[in-house]
Amino acid sequence: MGDMHECGLKCVALEQVGVKKGGQVLLDDVSLELRCGGITAVIGANGAGKTTMLRAILGDQRHTGRVLFSDHNGNEVEKIKIGYVPQKLDFDVSSPVSVTDLFAAVGARRPAFLGPGRARRDHIRTCLEQAGCEALAGRRLGELSGGELQRIMLALALDPIPDLLILDEPVSGVDAGGLEQFYKTVSELRRHYHMAIVLVSHDLELVARYADNVALIGGRLLAYGPPDYVYAGDAFKQVFGGLQPLPKGGAR
Repeated sequence: MGDMHECGLKCVALEQVGVKKGGQVLLDDVSLELRCGGITAVIGANGAGKTTMLRAILGDQRHTGRVLFSDHNGNEVEKIKIGYVPQKLDFDVSSPVSVTDLFAAVGARRPAFLGPGRARRDHIRTCLEQAGCEALAGRRLGELSGGELQRIMLALALDPIPDLLILDEPVSGVDAGGLEQFYKTVSELRRHYHMAIVLVSHDLELVARYADNVALIGGRLLAYGPPDYVYAGDAFKQVFGGLQPLPKGGAR
């Protein structure tokens, strides 16, 4: 990976965040901290408000309460760099657009028909290397597997290197091997760049192995803490039944 990123952020704090829509409470009184250098997994049943919480952090969802960004001195920071990986990338699978074309279009400062210059190509290669997918540079988007597309979206989210990386169910539809590799890459990014990472996931076993903290959401914050603590609690049992995949150690 590239040079160590000097993250100017210390943490992201949600203070009594609530969201209502059409008279319905989607999220109520959520308070927690997302610290740099850590992976926080957001889990819960479908419709529990997980994506709503992410949208509130992104500033795309009106909410009560506050979302605060603070630096290492405890001072509030108004704007930070946020990388976002959505659940899927919508595009025409028959299009001849390549991975390099996509990156060139996103960061274009010259006519698209000229293609990216040498400096931009080098930059694209670096971004792809950070996400572990440099070999995909010349491939057409329509030829990529679900796991490969997710790595491309991760690479896009790392340009520029963010202070906060948000992943909204980024590996849905990806096979087991791809899932494991994706989590390993994200864990390495966390360590190398000391960014704050928050991800929504339904894979409880991988969350147990790779997340530093887990936020269990059910319209409100039902539980928060290390995976083994949350998974052993009553709230987890009520949401997921008797399923308790405990951390296997060594992965984080």
